[in-house]
Amino acid sequence: MEASLGSFGNPIKFKDQDFQSLLEKCLRSGDMFSDQSFPAEQKSIGMPEDDDPRKAIKWKRPKDISENAVFVEGTIGTTDICQGQLGNCWLLAALSCLTMHPKLFAKVVPPNQSLSKSYAGIFHFRFWQYGEWVEVVVDDKLPVREGRLLFSYSHTRNEYWSALVEKAYAKLIGSYGSLRGGNISEGMEDFTGGIAYSLSISSHTPRVFWRLLTAALARGSLLSCFIQANNYKEVGKVNADGLIKGHAYAITETDQVRHEADEILLLRLRNPWGFVEYRGPWSDRAKEWDDISKEEKARLEMKRKEDGEFWISADDFCKKFDFVELCSINPDNLVEGKRVESFTSSASLKWTINEHDGVWLKGSSAGGSRKYNRSFWKNPQFELVLTEQDQPNEEDEEDEEDGDEEEDGGGPNDSRKPEKQKMKAKKCTVLVEILQKDRRRKDKVHFLYMGFHIYKVPSELQGTCLDRNFFMKNRPVGRSGKYKAQRAVWRKVHLEPGHYVLVASTYRPNQPGEFFVRIFSKTVNSLGTQDFTCSSGYLPVTTAPATPDDKMRVLRAFDDDAGPDDRLNPRELMKLFNSVLDRNYHLPLETCRQLIFGEDTKGRASLNRQQTETVLAGLRHSQAIFFQFDEDASGTMSPFELSLALQAMGMKCDGKVVQLLSERFASGEFHLPFHDFVAAIARLRKLFALYESESSREVKDRGINAWLIQFLLV
Repeated sequence: MEASLGSFGNPIKFKDQDFQSLLEKCLRSGDMFSDQSFPAEQKSIGMPEDDDPRKAIKWKRPKDISENAVFVEGTIGTTDICQGQLGNCWLLAALSCLTMHPKLFAKVVPPNQSLSKSYAGIFHFRFWQYGEWVEVVVDDKLPVREGRLLFSYSHTRNEYWSALVEKAYAKLIGSYGSLRGGNISEGMEDFTGGIAYSLSISSHTPRVFWRLLTAALARGSLLSCFIQANNYKEVGKVNADGLIKGHAYAITETDQVRHEADEILLLRLRNPWGFVEYRGPWSDRAKEWDDISKEEKARLEMKRKEDGEFWISADDFCKKFDFVELCSINPDNLVEGKRVESFTSSASLKWTINEHDGVWLKGSSAGGSRKYNRSFWKNPQFELVLTEQDQPNEEDEEDEEDGDEEEDGGGPNDSRKPEKQKMKAKKCTVLVEILQKDRRRKDKVHFLYMGFHIYKVPSELQGTCLDRNFFMKNRPVGRSGKYKAQRAVWRKVHLEPGHYVLVASTYRPNQPGEFFVRIFSKTVNSLGTQDFTCSSGYLPVTTAPATPDDKMRVLRAFDDDAGPDDRLNPRELMKLFNSVLDRNYHLPLETCRQLIFGEDTKGRASLNRQQTETVLAGLRHSQAIFFQFDEDASGTMSPFELSLALQAMGMKCDGKVVQLLSERFASGEFHLPFHDFVAAIARLRKLFALYESESSREVKDRGINAWLIQFLLV
């Protein structure tokens, strides 16, 4: 049975390029592969060209750069990766972490690639992208300046796998320039498909933190760390001890040694630059190593060499660094609706996962944070059903919310820990992650401030569309925390069994974007997560009949303008309606035609007296509703205001319907003026009426939303 498209066994072919067929074609023809989809041109660099002709960029293949060029020299190692003239230490630190895990490395860098055997200047790599594995094909033309690789290079200068991985990732994202500046968790997730998140180092004592990192490495997690820069000017600043602020380091190993009478806990770090190392205690040339035996130093692979790799004690690490990024690996067989082995080493621990795509649409589903209570409820909602409690005795080592683990020997929270674990065991552990999609494109990187909230849904509201009133009256039971402008936000929460709704939002409303949701549930919990679609419906609101004054206006209009058939055509109706409405709210001829269409005229493009009185009374009502919900008195109505106004008119519409309605009648503008609001109401009334009269079972099975969407597009 063939693996599903997008799985690791059957990755999506980026730009529809099939590596094997392209390789075979080149080998048959004897031609070297040239990738026209990511050409050897300045636009692939994605940064301004230097005016100095001496710094002109040339594109060369490895064998034209180094006489002894190889794809991999010996074994894969952290020193194979050195940062060039591109601010992408976050990506290269993640790649350094990856080299410590051969099986994971082989996922990204498929084996049996060479610069000699079956060589045709073509290579392929795999990356995880929002729930799917993608295969990227590149040629091996690399940017060179003054005879040296411009970007990533190997410490030996003749090994090229890291430079080619960097090129493939740049192609996937858009350009090399798009790789400048980022969070290492992005690279970790795209290399593994795992869940990446941050831990504040101050949340644990050095011994506890060392144990946590040791356990994480044993589980195959990728780890990195950095020192927080207080401002932009501090980024890249080298401190007196050789450590760099705002710079990502890979954590590649933990170990311990006996020094005098003490047990020293150590961590091995690597600077992606390949040079500039820590110069404090236990660094390469520190005096502490003089008291350690040759055998012990050999076991630790301690080298007094400027290669970017060094040891540091756990105590100094916790004093000097601020955050650690961890990436727990997503197992191969972790698929939607299936039980899988957990991220931890416990054989009994299981997870279920659901993955969904979402979108924030300007004026429709981009409702902003809870601060914007009139539109927050319009954000995408995902239903979450938890039915089974966690199994007892499950460890939760990576739970960043707890942060109360103490050293052996009893800390202040020791006595409370059993009670807290007992309370957790009565709940369901849920891990939620939301990732923004495609915010690195070409030469721009723009992440929106985003977050999520989780609400408990009472039994009487389960399966219904939750409106503004619900979110005004209820507080969230879980949240991602402070809104952050980064690709992913992540949080593990403990919830009681029941029905919930997950709301994903940007901080400000009307910020469009796409996102990807992953929800993991601990144990064998059944997790029914799906896009929450609200059914549309129409319960007509009784409007007041035409006033005596309006009846008199209609009478005069018919006496003056009606023809022998005693009816008014669109132009005559426009004259009547605009004599009643405020000048700023006059109706154009086309809107009057829409109003006629909304009535049962037996195919005639005109209205009789009774119909005219009814439409005029409806216009009065529509204008009152428009004034009520045009809160900023702009004379126009945003889609958020439109949704509330429709409800006041008795029309409950799904977000997609409101979005289409707005796009259809706003004439390319974001806000609807009054006359477009009137036309939209007329069209909706007619479509609801036609649906009610429809007898086709197929139409009824498809539902009212499909019906409305189909005809709103016409």
